[in-house]
Amino acid sequence: MALLRITSPHTQRAGRRTAWVMQMVILATIPGIVVQTWLFGWGTLVNLMIACITALLSEAAILAIRRRQVGFFLKDYSALLTAVLLGVALPPIVPWWVTVTAVAFAIIFAKQLYGGLGNNPFNPAMVGYAIVLVSFPVPMSQWLGVHSMVSAGETMSFMQSLQAIFHQLPVIDSYTMATPLDGFKHKDLLDSQAAFSSIAALQGPSLNSWLWVNLAYLVGGLALIGLRIITWHTPVALLGALLVMSGAFHLLDPTNTATPFFHLTTGAAMFGAFFIATDPVSSCTSNRGKLIYGAGIGILIYIIRSWGGYPDGVAFGVLLMNFAAPLIDYYTQPRTYGHKKAKTGLKVGEDN
Repeated sequence: MALLRITSPHTQRAGRRTAWVMQMVILATIPGIVVQTWLFGWGTLVNLMIACITALLSEAAILAIRRRQVGFFLKDYSALLTAVLLGVALPPIVPWWVTVTAVAFAIIFAKQLYGGLGNNPFNPAMVGYAIVLVSFPVPMSQWLGVHSMVSAGETMSFMQSLQAIFHQLPVIDSYTMATPLDGFKHKDLLDSQAAFSSIAALQGPSLNSWLWVNLAYLVGGLALIGLRIITWHTPVALLGALLVMSGAFHLLDPTNTATPFFHLTTGAAMFGAFFIATDPVSSCTSNRGKLIYGAGIGILIYIIRSWGGYPDGVAFGVLLMNFAAPLIDYYTQPRTYGHKKAKTGLKVGEDN
């Protein structure tokens, strides 16, 4: 098998070690976590605690089995980042064993069995999320509503969140409601205008809550771009493709499709664009490749939301484009210093 020779940068930013990068990404999720907790209760924080403990224990166990330095690899914070991403992606009152299953599968099977950080071809957090989404669809669909929209009339307290997650709260239904994406997907024969006026999940308070969540993750994502931890290419391409796709189909059929604003401000659009699709290991490396990669995810998100079996398509869109990332990089190699033009692939019989 011929290996590509890709040159490394001749300079390195001081202090930008793996652990620092992971810490900054974790810190960038804080605005979104705060808003989610404010709107949907303490369940997100409970999920995060369970996820972080599971991630550290799973990583330590598999490293010990592989006879690697446990302390050294735990200090790169990659396991904690995977736990944080899964903790905020899962519903706030999902049963504790779903969180444990998702995180353990992500760390053990999607990361460590491939050789650890830097060797995994797929985004570990999205692998764990997809596994529990397919395996446990009912608990994965139980999202909380804002206090003004649910029959309980209030947000879950910390103790109620604990009881719900550990199966000790019998009145969960009084706090749950469909997400806007779920409500629109199951509008049946209603046209868009009738759906937005009659379905609770598509009313103002519900839509505004998800708008605030997406804006919070947008703020965190822009901070990552400002710190040059990620580049703008993948998020802009993803959101741009989602905007173009939703805008084009809304122009063609406005009575049965949602607006681009709806698609960009509900679900995991911003979270996926800035925190999931930009994973440096499983995504593309060249700037041109990132544009193609991000656009592909945006297109797949719209296709899955509109015609797939799930309300949101971020996880599956990312995983499908993870498959394509090596091929995209293969044909979008940047120009190497000293050469007039970039390679666009390898020729048969060429000596490398």
